[in-house]
Amino acid sequence: MKKLVVLSGAGISAESGIKTFRDSDGLWENYRVEDVATPEAWARNPELVLEFYNQRRKQALTSKPNEAHRILADLQNYFDVRIITQNVDPLHERAGSKNVLHLHGELFKVRSTSHPELVYDLDGWELKSGDVCEQGSQLRPHIVWFGEEVPAMTEAIPLCEEADIFVVVGTSLQVYPAAGLVDYVFSSVPVYVIDPQLPKVSRRKNVTYIQEKASVGMEILKNQLLAESSSNSAS
Repeated sequence: MKKLVVLSGAGISAESGIKTFRDSDGLWENYRVEDVATPEAWARNPELVLEFYNQRRKQALTSKPNEAHRILADLQNYFDVRIITQNVDPLHERAGSKNVLHLHGELFKVRSTSHPELVYDLDGWELKSGDVCEQGSQLRPHIVWFGEEVPAMTEAIPLCEEADIFVVVGTSLQVYPAAGLVDYVFSSVPVYVIDPQLPKVSRRKNVTYIQEKASVGMEILKNQLLAESSSNSAS
């Protein structure tokens, strides 16, 4: 099976009703990112940060995978699909994708403020002040905030280097270090970019751009990949 590696971003979840701060002048559900998604925000007003992520979890609980998520899950029948997502929601997993790496953390996980290796699944949607780890430290969202390192890059880079096909869907390729992952894909590997705004992939020649929203673009891509696979098998 060929290895199909996918880098997904907020655009793939937008059709499921999950908003991103880039939707409206740097505001995320009426909050400035600096006030809810940075280490400084946590130090300044942890109650606000906790409430913000509680509301995001409530929203995510009512959101359902869309056609783009389902197509990626279906492609597992034909390819070794590995998803690297910038999203913290669980929609890829709910659609049935088995191999999902969350670069920026996971909404329904929490971790210790003093022992970051202590990570827990959150039961329900609410994390409160006073909820502590086994060492007695306050729990925080298991999210990579702006200004923090992205530990999962150590797993993501080898995946990109192993790709036989690389797909970029629903991301502006403006948030680093995630946007730099495409540079680790070998030059001989075909790259497909799906997004209404068509972020440009520099210094690459074999890029196919599909200027559509995620659900439509993934349907086009699926048909193309399966047609090529069938043609190669026949020959």
